Amino acid sequence: MPAIANESSVHAQLRDKAESQLQAGASASRWSLGVDALRLLHRLSSDPDNAEDALKLLHELQVHQVELDLQNEEIASNEQALAEDLSLYRTLYDAAPIGYLLVDVEGVIIRSNHAAAELFNVGCDDLERRPIATLLAPESRSALQDLLKRVAQSGARDGCIAKAQEGEQAARHLHFLASMPPQGEHLLLVCCECISEDSRG
Repeated sequence: MPAIANESSVHAQLRDKAESQLQAGASASRWSLGVDALRLLHRLSSDPDNAEDALKLLHELQVHQVELDLQNEEIASNEQALAEDLSLYRTLYDAAPIGYLLVDVEGVIIRSNHAAAELFNVGCDDLERRPIATLLAPESRSALQDLLKRVAQSGARDGCIAKAQEGEQAARHLHFLASMPPQGEHLLLVCCECISEDSRG
């Protein structure tokens, strides 16, 4: 019942705004009557007994069109705001100074940012659909798999330290933090290189 009352209130506000704009002389910018509506209005207005009805009908059509114009403006404004939010969050994700990885409960990478790719010395495209365990030293793989299972089961944020797979560079220790987003389909992993006491200098 409250939802119906709220919807009715929103419609009443929209109609009042449309009425105000029409009274102020605003026109429905993209509005044109269809042929059938024009014929009906002409027929009604030709008869003095129905002329008042024709004017009422014309007014209702104008108000309705202004309502539609107002709704279209609001939709366009909302779309613009959503596009700006999406751009901001995409920038925050892709340009973050630490590695972000979206993985499934088995540890297969769904998406990653540039910092994560740099940590593992691969391109972002090379990380997608790849089990993250293959990027770790064999002795560290179980620690990360256990972390993913714990977080998937409990929903609580947790972390671990794992050693990256040795390549051309010396082995690096990475600190992983995992959390379960509200929808619970995937896990978010944040990772960065552990800074040793020696390197802090």
